[in-house]
Amino acid sequence: MKQEINVFDYAETIMKAVKKGVLVTTKAGDQVNTMTISWGMLGIEWDLPIFTIFVRENRFTRTQLDENEEFTVNIPIDQEYDKRIIGYCGTRTGKEIDKAKELKLDLVDGDLVNVPGIKQLPLTLECKVRYKQLQDRTAIPAEIREKDYPENVDSTNSGANKDYHIAYYGEIVKSYIIRD
Repeated sequence: MKQEINVFDYAETIMKAVKKGVLVTTKAGDQVNTMTISWGMLGIEWDLPIFTIFVRENRFTRTQLDENEEFTVNIPIDQEYDKRIIGYCGTRTGKEIDKAKELKLDLVDGDLVNVPGIKQLPLTLECKVRYKQLQDRTAIPAEIREKDYPENVDSTNSGANKDYHIAYYGEIVKSYIIRD
């Protein structure tokens, strides 16, 4: 069962959770992938409710979004969820393993997107990409570039941070809490 919500009634809950880590789930073909993020923005642009995610250039999630420009944001709403989910999904790539299967996550079909929500992180935002843009390296202050995008780091592993981000502005087409 899904309890539909007004996303802005949960803005504080969502943004506090983002700081600690939430999941972004993608699906291309039959392959579902979920990735931890701790950078994101909730707001309004073009008179639309928008959730913006930031995905590094070399991530498997980016490959998924290139194929299907839909995603869900999966957010815990209580303190009792298994916090290992966030750690696991932030340190492994979906290119090599099925994280949802490994973690025995309960996937719940989306209503308006072809991407599932996750019952264990029940506050769900269904999003369709309306705009995307690679960050302009030259516009980022030097101290942030040095901290978040060091040039001397190999960018091929999941923990690397050399690559810049692509901002994906997702229109929130539906928001709800997955209930038993």
